[in-house]
Amino acid sequence: MTQRTPAPDGLVIVDKPSGFTSHDVVAKMRGIARTRRVGHAGTLDPMATGVLVLGIERATKLLGHLALTEKEYLGTIRLGQSTVTDDAEGEITTSADASGITRDAIDTGVAALSGAIMQVPSKVSAIKIDGKRSYARVRGGEDFEIPARPVTVSSFRVYDVRPATAEDGTPVLDLVVSVVCSSGTYIRALARDLGGGLGVGGHLTALRRTRVGPYGLDAAKTLDQLQEELTVMPVAEAASAAFPRWDVDARRAGLLANGVRLDMPAYDRSPVAAFGPDDRFVALVEEQKGKAKSLAVFV
Repeated sequence: MTQRTPAPDGLVIVDKPSGFTSHDVVAKMRGIARTRRVGHAGTLDPMATGVLVLGIERATKLLGHLALTEKEYLGTIRLGQSTVTDDAEGEITTSADASGITRDAIDTGVAALSGAIMQVPSKVSAIKIDGKRSYARVRGGEDFEIPARPVTVSSFRVYDVRPATAEDGTPVLDLVVSVVCSSGTYIRALARDLGGGLGVGGHLTALRRTRVGPYGLDAAKTLDQLQEELTVMPVAEAASAAFPRWDVDARRAGLLANGVRLDMPAYDRSPVAAFGPDDRFVALVEEQKGKAKSLAVFV
């Protein structure tokens, strides 16, 4: 009887296809990697494509921390139509002639949605309101409000403005945009709010995530490519790319692995990846009152 090769520990950077949920991609990867222990960092809507970070085996312990990192997108916003979902998946709720909207007005609207802002997430989303998913409340016909949350849009740029005609004959404007933002930012909510601020409504018609933290499309593989050859970024390499690095000697590495809180140097961001001798990834730690608290141990 041949022994099955154990699944590798590490991250897989997937170029998600349109039409797949993030869970669909995880299910596919479980088959490719032959393990149930697969997770993802940061959900992508079914319509969206691009970078989805998956963790296999021990690397799943990194995912919650990677999900909090900065993300980058390319997308298309249509001004002149609103939808139930704030993207092209939903039914159109309003239409308005957007042909008179000037580039200056667009730039002013974009500026108002840049920096540290309060954003109301899209109602058709997985956010929980009083313990129930928002999209489930929408499907149930409930009338409810989602509280605004602080997010940071560090870059919001419009590269092109294209006049178009919607299927119902409405003159619309399609904006090609790029966004760099914090975790938890809804790009379709930016589209909704930009169109709302301009008085004509707006929604997202296309979205491609080009980066999650340090991981970009250049490192991403399609599911077909991964089926042919599973490309895994080792846990140590992934941690070194994503988090500040702290090198410790063998004695301190052993103590950190056992959860002992040690004095640690100050870092400008958290968490920090602790490495022992021979470039061995020991633990992900965070500083608490000058001491290192182990968040996840990898040895």
